[in-house]
Amino acid sequence: MTAYAFRRKVRLSLVLTLAVLVATAFVFTPSLSAAEEYAEAVDYNLAWVCIAAALAFGFGALGAGMAISHVGSAAMGAISEKPEIATNALIFIALAEGLVVFGFITALMILGKV
Repeated sequence: MTAYAFRRKVRLSLVLTLAVLVATAFVFTPSLSAAEEYAEAVDYNLAWVCIAAALAFGFGALGAGMAISHVGSAAMGAISEKPEIATNALIFIALAEGLVVFGFITALMILGKV
């Protein structure tokens, strides 16, 4: 696949994702009269708690993805030269995967305070 074709596919996937998000917003957004009634009963503290939990999990997953990309590529290079260190390399990849678990646990602890 050429670089041009790859960029084209990435752009297409981003446009389709945005279209799905906009369509979902129109489908699941309540009508204006219902929104006015709902606005009076909204608990904004709950919204901030949910945003904090989403950020905790999101940053944990993003950090784990970045760590696994670097550690995984280095591990595959090392395994190709020396196959007997495969178990050690997988341990390092699992350690990087632990960041997702920490983010998930943090998000659950935040949501548990609600």
